[in-house]
This record gives sequence, C-alpha cells and structure tokens, in this order.
Amino acid sequence: MATTQKQFNVGIVGYGLSAKVFHIPFVNLTPSLKLHSIVQRSPSGGPDSAPATYPALKHHTTIEPLLADAEVDIVILCTPPQTHFHLASDALRAGKHVLVEKPFVPSSDEAVTLAKLAREKGLILGVYQNRRFDSDFLTVKELLEGDKLGRIVEFETHFDRLRLEKPSTWKGTLGMDQGGGVLFDLGSHLLDQVYVLFGKPSFVKGWFVNQREGRFVSGQGGQEEEPDSVTVMLTYQERGLLVFVRIGVASVEKTQPRFWVRGTKGSYVKTGLDPQEDQLRGGTVKADDEDEFGWESEDKYGKVCLVGDDGKIDEMVWPTLGPPLTYKKFYELFAKAVETGREEDIPVSGWDAAEVLKIIEAVRESVKMGRDVVPK
Repeated sequence: MATTQKQFNVGIVGYGLSAKVFHIPFVNLTPSLKLHSIVQRSPSGGPDSAPATYPALKHHTTIEPLLADAEVDIVILCTPPQTHFHLASDALRAGKHVLVEKPFVPSSDEAVTLAKLAREKGLILGVYQNRRFDSDFLTVKELLEGDKLGRIVEFETHFDRLRLEKPSTWKGTLGMDQGGGVLFDLGSHLLDQVYVLFGKPSFVKGWFVNQREGRFVSGQGGQEEEPDSVTVMLTYQERGLLVFVRIGVASVEKTQPRFWVRGTKGSYVKTGLDPQEDQLRGGTVKADDEDEFGWESEDKYGKVCLVGDDGKIDEMVWPTLGPPLTYKKFYELFAKAVETGREEDIPVSGWDAAEVLKIIEAVRESVKMGRDVVPK
C-alpha cells in the first residue's frame, strides 16, 4: 500500500517581492510543504493583496495569531532584516521551524543566539542564502572541487550594476546597524559563496565608497557611514590566496563581470548573473526540472583557459551547470531537514550565517580602523 507523504503547513510573514517571487512559488512546488497562512500587515486590492490572491488560505495582519495556530509547522520570514531577530525568536519559542530571508540578522551574536535557541527547542532554523544554488557559482564550485584549475591563487567575485538612483526600500534606508545597506544585501550573498568555497579568511581589508557622490565614505578612525559600493580583500595565508569581493553602482557595461578565477592550471571568466531571479520575476517556475527554469542560454556561458603539458594555453567555452541544482533544491533540502529534524540537513543554517556575519563585521571594523582585521 502506498504511503501518504507528510505535509508541513507553512505560514508566510510579509507579502512583498521576496514572498511572492522567491518563496511562495517554491513552497507550492515542494511536495512535503503546504501553503497555509499569510501575514500581510495592510492588505490592499489587486495583485498586492494576499487575501485576494489566495482566498482559500488563512490571513492575518499581525504575526501573533499565526504563531498561536497549532496547525502551522513552519514560519518563513520575508520581512525587513531589523525585524528578523525578534520575529524568529518568537516563532521558535512558539514551537515553529523557521526560515529567514537574508540578510539574516544585523549581528553574529544575534545569529548565534537564534541558532542556540533552535537547537535547544529541537527545531530547524534556516537562512535563505539561495545564491548557493546559482548556476554560475555551482559551476565554479565544480571546477574547484575537480581541481580543473589547479591551486587557486586569485578569486574575484562581482555584483556590479548601474544604479545611480538610491533605492527607496529598506535596502537604501536602513543602516548597517539594522542589517541594511549594500554590504548586508549583496555582500552577504558574495561573502557566503566565498565562505562555502574557502572558509573563513586569515585577514579582511575593506573599503567603503559612495560612487553616486564620488567619495570614500569612511576612513581610518572615521565615523562609519553608509556606502553604496564596497570592495573587500580576503587573505588566506595558508593557501597563498587572495579573494576580491566587489560591489558597485556605477558600472557602465553591456555585460557585467561576475567571476574571475585564476589557478596554476587554468582560469575561468564569467559575466552576467544567474538567470533564476529574472525567470522568477517573469513567472517561469514549474515542477518539471526539464523545463527552462534554471538553464542559462549558451551565449552567456563562461570561458576556461587551460595550460597543457607543453605550455600551450587553450581557451574554450565552459557550459554553465543547470537543474536540478536550482533554488528549488534549496527548498527540497530545507523540507528534508524539517522532516528529519537534523541540523546537518539544513542547506544554510543559522550557524553558517553567523560565520559569514563575522566576516561582515570584520569588514566594517577594517574600514573604521583603516587596516587588516582578523575575523572573530
């Protein structure tokens, strides 16, 4: 006799772009998850109204009735980062598994506190660092794990754009002390990917720039200000490796740089961003991994240069990896962790996020002090 798979009821807190584009589609595609409730503070009419779009679900304007609902197993927080700590704490104390959008929380101490609370309660706490499942990043990861490029000596990762107008959302209005700004928004993605590949660095050196105004916004001993662009150099002494993380808003390019990886056997260069976000915004996400979701077009593939035994260097187009390792996989793994109750099954745990936050904190300290800083 066939057994029925257990389904876990999911409550979404917040109904902005994150919930609608990055979470609800994957909840609906994950067999063991069921969308149950949505908290939207001020529902309006039309497509921005959760009750109008999902009339069969339960709806609330505050989180308290959601946390009191014994039917809800998982709470997904899609709210601004300054709310994450207290909302995640309340959800864990209410006995709910929790998935938190990035940026996770403003400090590593808060991240550790939440991770400890989840462990004490025997609950799953995950952080939505979905770009661990970017196709280009997974291609880089495969190249490194297969030793295709040899010992890596320099690694450069970019998230550059042409954005000369300051955003009016929390990304442009919240300060770093509240988990806002470019270092937490985009830097948390890039630094998380670097952490996955190489671990914690020996030293961190950072520079904050306001490219919109044309000035450095912090210097040695200066008062911390909010940058719109960031450069970070991470030193891995035992590897002889330098990693550069760059985020800019004044990059006038037809195709923006993404990765430049140089090793003793070869190099990899990639431009453009993983296609999944644009596909999600366009409504392309289906249950079948053979559809177009997650695949990158061949004209956007990166290039690899390899040196032969004769010293000759050959350049070749290098296909970008595709499904099944997409953002769907993140949700599949998170649902598995909820089912097994095992921390080691969480695709990105609160402990992982705490280590990345320690690197972010070292970047901020480096900018303030004007020197290299050892992450704690």
